[in-house]
Amino acid sequence: MAYGSLRLLTVVALLLAVTVIGPVGSYSPFKNRQHGTFTRNSGAQNGGAGSQTPAQREREREREQERLAAPYVAPLIALEGGAKRTANDFLEDVGKNVFDTVYHWKVIDFQYPSQQLRNNAIRTREFIPENNLPLGVDRFRDRLFVTTPRWNPGVPATLSYLPLPAQDRSLPLTPYPDWSYHTSPRNPDCSKMMSVYRIQVDECDRLWVLDAGVTDTLTNLQQVCPPKIMAFDLHNDELLFTYVLPAEQVKEDSLHTNIVVDVREGQCEDAFAYVADVWRYGVTVFDMRKFKSWRTTNYLYNPNPVASDYNYQDLNFQWSDGVFGMSLAPLHRSGDRMLLFHPMSSFMEFQVPTSVLQNETIWEGFGFAKAFQPVGTRGRLGQSSTSGVAKNGVQFFTLVQQAGVGCWDLGKPYNRNNLGVVEKNAQKLTFPNDLKLDREPQQALWVMSNKLPVFLYDKLDYTQTNFRVLMAEVRKATEGTLCDPRVPPSLALDAGQLECELEV
Repeated sequence: MAYGSLRLLTVVALLLAVTVIGPVGSYSPFKNRQHGTFTRNSGAQNGGAGSQTPAQREREREREQERLAAPYVAPLIALEGGAKRTANDFLEDVGKNVFDTVYHWKVIDFQYPSQQLRNNAIRTREFIPENNLPLGVDRFRDRLFVTTPRWNPGVPATLSYLPLPAQDRSLPLTPYPDWSYHTSPRNPDCSKMMSVYRIQVDECDRLWVLDAGVTDTLTNLQQVCPPKIMAFDLHNDELLFTYVLPAEQVKEDSLHTNIVVDVREGQCEDAFAYVADVWRYGVTVFDMRKFKSWRTTNYLYNPNPVASDYNYQDLNFQWSDGVFGMSLAPLHRSGDRMLLFHPMSSFMEFQVPTSVLQNETIWEGFGFAKAFQPVGTRGRLGQSSTSGVAKNGVQFFTLVQQAGVGCWDLGKPYNRNNLGVVEKNAQKLTFPNDLKLDREPQQALWVMSNKLPVFLYDKLDYTQTNFRVLMAEVRKATEGTLCDPRVPPSLALDAGQLECELEV
């Protein structure tokens, strides 16, 4: 193919990407922004796009392609330390004291039918209390759901619940729906739950369960059962369906750790689920009506080597974790919506229209790479595990390196002058690992903090509190912060942002 024809096709693809992505409503990440960079009425200042010469337009396209082609260069510039903040210092802001501890434990215990059964489980090492670590959390009305993946041997149940409001704040976990739905790695029944990482309650009062099917993640990773999605009716706790991910969509050493459910305007049977493979850098899309799935890939799912170095207390470790945090922007009037996402080992937030993910035909080829776009950077120490978007259009995200929770009003440019801090607290929010927003009339934010690095690489002190479930009302969490929708946006880009628009 001639070079000129190839370049013409590239230009057409770029224009098509902009057309497909388009604005997504009043809280759109694209509002006054092109590819994650805030622009202030550039058309009015420059006489509009129509007044540009072909040479000017070509230079703009070339600059854009250069930026997208060099994602790993910018972080080295941003970490030099010369950048000056022009507004709120995101790293130094400690936020407010808004999180209440709902449950806390020194060590995890389970509610057995009898003390004798518990003692027998300990004797046979089916239950080793010190090997249990709570990871995922979500809330439905008067119940709080907690996951305990099988990191090590001795985890008797992998999904449990607790009553709300809490009477005993260190209550043992009650397996959900009951003990019969949980299997043992010693004699696995893959129709049951093996190792659940995360869950989500959807607007149709269903609990979606992501069972990674792996055991002994820390010592000798075993894919005992294939990864699967299970869904329960929360009104009667009956299993609605089980969907096993096809073998061709599961890679060697895949680890499926997060799930986000997409329901549009109460159309419960038309739901989609997006499942993140953090170790093999993919997102599997499950179509509930068709009862099938396909795997999506993109280079923005990959980790950033510069963000793969972590420090927690006295521990230093490296995680090359890819796509992890996912949250859904509000619906656009076109019926489409953005999936906001980020790798765990990254400082950046990205987005892709869900219409692109849901189009199975696209993924029979090479996908639609240009539909995936950067939104902005959280800056140094901005690694985040999970995130969620509240009813008021504010995204909340964990800050695992800063022992805190941050926020962003989707109606403002994504830069550090518009990123707020809900709270930072090295004791309460020590390694905030999961984050969910409930669907109650007075919406609340739920966070699981669990000292995961110490559990993985050192030894927890079981005379101290190690695990906490925290809650904050969304209204109180955003009130007076930069992400309060009532607070006007800052239009200034900090120096680090100007130097590092694509800090991946």
